[in-house]
Amino acid sequence: MIVELHIIQNFAPSNLNRDDTGAPKDCDFGGVRRARISSQCIKRAIRKAFQEQDLLPGELLALRSKIIAKDTIDELVSNGVERDDAAKGAILAIKTGSKVKIDSEGKSSVIINIPSESFVQFKNIVRDNLDELLTEKISGGVVQQLEAVFDNVKASDLGLFGRMLAETPGRNIDAASQVAHAISTHKVSMEFDFYTAVDDLQSREETGAGMMGTIEFNSACFYRYANVDADQLKTNLCGDDDLALRTIEAFLRASKDAIPTGKQNSFAAQNPPAFILAVVRENGVPVSLANAFEKPVPAGRNAGLVEPSIEALDRYWADFTAMYGNNGIKAIAASRMGDKPELKGLGSVDGFKVVAFDDLVKSIMSAIEFSKEAQS
Repeated sequence: MIVELHIIQNFAPSNLNRDDTGAPKDCDFGGVRRARISSQCIKRAIRKAFQEQDLLPGELLALRSKIIAKDTIDELVSNGVERDDAAKGAILAIKTGSKVKIDSEGKSSVIINIPSESFVQFKNIVRDNLDELLTEKISGGVVQQLEAVFDNVKASDLGLFGRMLAETPGRNIDAASQVAHAISTHKVSMEFDFYTAVDDLQSREETGAGMMGTIEFNSACFYRYANVDADQLKTNLCGDDDLALRTIEAFLRASKDAIPTGKQNSFAAQNPPAFILAVVRENGVPVSLANAFEKPVPAGRNAGLVEPSIEALDRYWADFTAMYGNNGIKAIAASRMGDKPELKGLGSVDGFKVVAFDDLVKSIMSAIEFSKEAQS
C-alpha cells in the first residue's frame, strides 16, 4: 500500500536551497529553467519538523553524526576519565560495534545513523566496560552489546529514509519513502539583491558603505511529490504496526510544515502550501504528477501562479486516469486554501473530497492497512 503526497506551494522571494556558488538551485525541465529544492533539503526539513512540531519523541528518531566517538569521549572526560583513556575506549567500542573506521580524534569515515536511544546505550556500555576496553580484550558479551547498538534500526526516520553504510552493507536499510526534488511549475528568472551595510561608528564626513554585496534569489510556485510504502516501513520498523502508523501520520504532518531554512533571516519566506493532495493506493505503482508542468504554467488573468498550477495538476489527473483508470485508489482527499472552482479531474474519483488538513490526515490514516507479507 502506497501513500502519496502532491503539494503546490508558492514561496515569496527567497533562496531556500543554495548550490556551491550560493545561487538558488535550479534545473531544466520541459525545455525551460525551473527553480528547484533538492530532495535532501526537503527530507532535512521533514526531520526537523518531527522534532520542532513534537510529532515524534526524540527516542523514536535517529542520530546522524560522524562524531559519535568524540561526543562519547567528551562525556567520559567530563565525568573524570583521562582523555587518552576515554579516546582509546570509545574509538575501540565504535570500531568493534559498527566496523566503521575512526580516526585518532574520534571522527568516523562515514556518517553513522543510529536510533537516539541506541546512542545513549552505547555511551553507557563504554562507561560500564571501560576497564575491559582499555585492555583490548573484549568479552563476547560486550561485543554482542556493542553490535546490537548498531544493528538496531527501530527509528521512524531510519525507516522512512533508509540508511547506507558502505563499509558495512549488511546494515543498510531500504528507504520506505521516496521524496522528489521540488520544481517550479513555471519558468523562473534569477534575480540579484544588491545590499549595503552601514558602519555605525563611521563619521558623517566619510561616505560609502561599511560592506556591500549581492544575494541571488527567486520567487517560485513549486510542485512537491513524495510517497511512503507502508509495508516497507512496517518491515523497516521490525513489524511494529503502531509505530509505522504513527510514523506515516508524522510524515504527512511534517511534510506540510517542511520549509527549508536557507537565507530565511534575509527573506522570511514562511509560506505554507496552498494545495495538498493525498492518495492511498492499494496496488500498482506510485505516480508522480510532475508532468502536469512539463509545459510551463503561465500566469493567470490576475497574474497569479498558484491557481493555474492547481488547475494544471487537475487536468493532468483527468488525462492520466482517462488513459490508465482510477483502479487501486483506496482513499483520496485534498486540502485547499479559499473557495475555488471545482476540481473536475480529481472530482471524478469516487470518494474524493476537499477538507481541512486535519480531516485529510484522518481520512488517509483510516484507509491504511498492512499486507500479510509485511514483516510482523
